[in-house]
Amino acid sequence: MADVKQIIRKDGMKYTVRNNRDRFFYPNEWMKFYDKLKNNQKMTFDFLINTGARINEARNVKIGDIDFERNNIILRVTKIKAIKGEKNPHPRTIGVSSQFIKRLRAYIKDKNLDNDTTLGLLGTPAANIAMKLTLQRIGVADWQMFSIHNIRKTHGNWLKALGVDGAEICLRLGHDYNTFLKAYGSPDIFNFKDMQDMRLILGDLHQNTGFRR
Repeated sequence: MADVKQIIRKDGMKYTVRNNRDRFFYPNEWMKFYDKLKNNQKMTFDFLINTGARINEARNVKIGDIDFERNNIILRVTKIKAIKGEKNPHPRTIGVSSQFIKRLRAYIKDKNLDNDTTLGLLGTPAANIAMKLTLQRIGVADWQMFSIHNIRKTHGNWLKALGVDGAEICLRLGHDYNTFLKAYGSPDIFNFKDMQDMRLILGDLHQNTGFRR
């Protein structure tokens, strides 16, 4: 595949590197993908597509960080940008849909989790393996183009297509506008059915994008 190159390390180990990192999910792809996930994998991917959080940010969310009344989640462990002179994480509070909050509430009740407990989401290696195996299973030809970070790209592109202001998306993702355009922004190529499916997946998120730094 032209967008993948193979690297051979000094120890002889072979691995592949993606040349094209711009891939995102179309809504119908996401629906097929999510439907084929195992039950213990679904909350990880549901959380990522609904928040746009980095997986390490998501894994460190505790139950006490979720505001069920305001439909907000605090991301306390965020990326430290050393190139900008940051030494400590800058927590972000992001809005989520009322539908996703209901699923979170049911999940937490079923797992009997307390406020000091995390959600128990998959780690990065396990999530990447689950993603690639499932994408192959549903017949996505360029499954090698995907990693967990592509869910974050998908989240940003869908919100942009649904009419959410670019500045709101940037603050939600924890990026400046130039970074968003370079790394996450893509031309709006979605059709009417795509937009309908986005609303089914994200619920009323595009109407609840409030957050506080």
